[in-house]
Amino acid sequence: MNKHHPNDRNGRPRSADRRRRSTTDSGTGSARQSSGKSPHPAARSRGGTSAAPPRGERAPSRSTGRNSRQHSGTGQRSARSTARTSQRSVAVRSGTSASQRSGSNRPRSRAKAGRPARRINVLATMTAIVLVVFVGRLVYIQGFEANALASEAYRQLTVTREVPANRGEITDTNGVVLATSLTRYDITVNQRELAEWSYTDENGEKRGGPVEAARLTADLLEMDQGELAALLSGDRMFKYVKKGVLPEVWDAIRALRIDGYYAEDTSERVYPAGAIAGNLIGYLGYRDDESEQVQGVAGIEAAFNDQLTGVPGSRTFERARSGHVIPAGQRSEQAAQPGATVAMTIDRDIQYVAEQALADQIKAFGATGGSVTVMDTRTGAIYALAEADALDPNNPGASAPKNRGSRAVSNVFEPGSTAKVITVAALLETGLATPKSRYKVDDRYTTDNNQTFKDAHDHDRERWTLTGVLSHSSNTGTVAAAKDLPLQVRYDYLKKFGFGELTGIELAGESRGILHPVEKWDGRTRHAVLFGQGVSVTELQAINVFATIGNGGKRPTPHLVRSVTDADGNEVATEPAEGDQVISKKTANQLLRMLESTVIDGTGQAGRIDGYRVAAKTGTAQAADESGQMNDIIASFVGVVPAEDPVLAISVVINNPSAKVSIYGGPVAGPVFSQVGTYALQKLGIEPSSEAPKLYKENW
Repeated sequence: MNKHHPNDRNGRPRSADRRRRSTTDSGTGSARQSSGKSPHPAARSRGGTSAAPPRGERAPSRSTGRNSRQHSGTGQRSARSTARTSQRSVAVRSGTSASQRSGSNRPRSRAKAGRPARRINVLATMTAIVLVVFVGRLVYIQGFEANALASEAYRQLTVTREVPANRGEITDTNGVVLATSLTRYDITVNQRELAEWSYTDENGEKRGGPVEAARLTADLLEMDQGELAALLSGDRMFKYVKKGVLPEVWDAIRALRIDGYYAEDTSERVYPAGAIAGNLIGYLGYRDDESEQVQGVAGIEAAFNDQLTGVPGSRTFERARSGHVIPAGQRSEQAAQPGATVAMTIDRDIQYVAEQALADQIKAFGATGGSVTVMDTRTGAIYALAEADALDPNNPGASAPKNRGSRAVSNVFEPGSTAKVITVAALLETGLATPKSRYKVDDRYTTDNNQTFKDAHDHDRERWTLTGVLSHSSNTGTVAAAKDLPLQVRYDYLKKFGFGELTGIELAGESRGILHPVEKWDGRTRHAVLFGQGVSVTELQAINVFATIGNGGKRPTPHLVRSVTDADGNEVATEPAEGDQVISKKTANQLLRMLESTVIDGTGQAGRIDGYRVAAKTGTAQAADESGQMNDIIASFVGVVPAEDPVLAISVVINNPSAKVSIYGGPVAGPVFSQVGTYALQKLGIEPSSEAPKLYKENW
């Protein structure tokens, strides 16, 4: 009896025996059942299978002889049993048992042999499905998405750069360029490409890289060589080197054939005439959205920004991942469309003379500023609008913000005596007076509501006609002559001549002036408006009163732009709004004859122009200073020429002339009127007057 506890009687571990017995039973159970043999361990032992009885059972007792034979054959049976058990274990592990090899189990063996074929069929089916999916996808891509995928691939390889459009030119009425755009280049570098660049010099030495490139181009770019070399070094594929380079500089750099240097097309806005008409032309600045796009921010540049701005083009090319431009790659370019050309009504030469005459007079009288306007009475076209401290659009930052626009359309002042022509026009139109109506005029006059007014100079009682009152610019005579003119009529005629309304000029910031309704006139204002106080106008409104008289009583629309011509050469002339007929032509002609007396015998003699008859009016009035108080003095001279058939209206305004010299419009502004008028008449080829004036009597 085996005593190796906890092993079985044969000395094997019980756990191993159980595993083997379980495996053997599962693999041979069918064979034992089919042969009809008993599964009892004793029967299996006699059948040649050595196995220990189940735990808890003992082997049946035998006779002594039998036991002796068993003991003598124990070693042989044990060896044979061990060998057979090992064989069965190997057969089980390899998937083949003795019973499987026996003929009684052939049907089961054939079923197992067919499994590889099924697996092959499944694998083949799956492979076919995958192939069908791939082929279907390939057909779909080639047949339906080929163009889209090709476009996407092309997009990833290509780079598109914007080609800026040149801004349109601004010219004067004769085509002289006042603003234009010149071609410039922004130099860039691909640092990776430049790092690989090299060449062999005449001595056979190899040179290249950022340091050598800097040595060759520093002088051309007007940059320090060391700083340029540092800027060219690095791993960036794009970096600006210098902006606004002249075309000849880029041509010289390109001729060096340095890989990695590139240039972007750009433009620079220049103003050949400098400060001439600078306040009218305006200038450019960056948009408020923090982009690098520029736009007009003042003057015509701003008013016609949409027309002047062109349509950008584009340049597309293929570029390798390293940043190199592929020489044989596809390239395409869409040309930029330049902006339109804006032709102004300004005559550069007349503008220049007006600016110089104004500057000289301001200096001579110690004034603080002023302006001169020259307008065509028939069309409203402005030939000159000169101002002190004119802006140079090439350097707008050098001018104070208040001087960057046109003060002639934004600043207001009391017109003073120049507005007396409106009162006289109302008297003539309503029939309350004629040019020959007679008045006894004192230097002081008190109205029926106890408002007292006086003339600029003390004088004895004068016997003046309405023409004499206007010629001598009498405040008291004007108030006395219009005492029966209804208040609403006074207001209506001021309104008809354009006070309190925009003129329609193409400049931003135009003021309407100040004209309060009748209901807001106090006891003094109702009389003061008759001689140009209690109301405020711009210089453009003031000159338009006289242009209306010179145009037969029809109010013209002042304008600065003559035409706009697009990139294809199509010219569109501007069509200013047609003005209203303010007074009759008869009244306009009467006023012209009356105003001639002002220049011949009255306060405007300093404004005479040799060879031409002049109809004009002087004025001295007040204006608000920077604090808003009416402390400034305005000396003015406004008129038309030739008086018999007016072509030009000219206005001269001088701010704060020194009282040590004179503050009156005649001596202060008259000489500028004469100088500018003389030149403008000759420049425009206007023939001199051929008939002597027929004046109304001033005295009775």
